[in-house]
Parts: sequence; structure tokens; C-alpha cells
Amino acid sequence: MHDSPPIKVYVSVNADFGEDGTMKPQSIVWEDGHRYTIDRVSAIIPSPALKAGGQGDRYTIWINGKPTYLFFERSTALNGDNIGRWFVERRVN
Repeated sequence: MHDSPPIKVYVSVNADFGEDGTMKPQSIVWEDGHRYTIDRVSAIIPSPALKAGGQGDRYTIWINGKPTYLFFERSTALNGDNIGRWFVERRVN
């Protein structure tokens, strides 16, 4: 049996913004409403979400001592208050 490809799961994220404009996620809220505190961010790189599709920034985050990826998908709108959305890739079996 083949696994289905991952899908984007859009999540709520609390983030801090540095005076230099750096956006650093602090916690995410999963689909079931559970909040996960991000222990640390070890890398931020411009990257496509190769598995689920999309373009933006890939954050390597650590939750409960385990690494995972969190993506920030930038909005293409030139104005307004929506600068983008956060998502994780979830595999559907």
C-alpha cells in the first residue's frame, strides 16, 4: 500500500518580531486546539514545501526535544493585513 502525499495543515502561530524584522515563532496551535511551545528555532531558510507544495520560509523548530518543519507561506497580496500563513506538512495514510 502506498502512503498518500502530505497535505498542508494551516496552524495558528504566536510569533515574536525582533527590531531587525526577524519573525520567530514561539508556539503553534494544532487542529485539535492543543498548543505546543516551540523550544527553539535552529534554522530559517527560504524553501519550497517540496512534499505538500508552496513557497516561503522553512523553519526548523524543536518541540519536546524533536525537530520538525514549520513553513511560512508568504501572501502575494501587495496590501492588506494578511502577510502570509503558517503550515505544517501532515502525512495522510
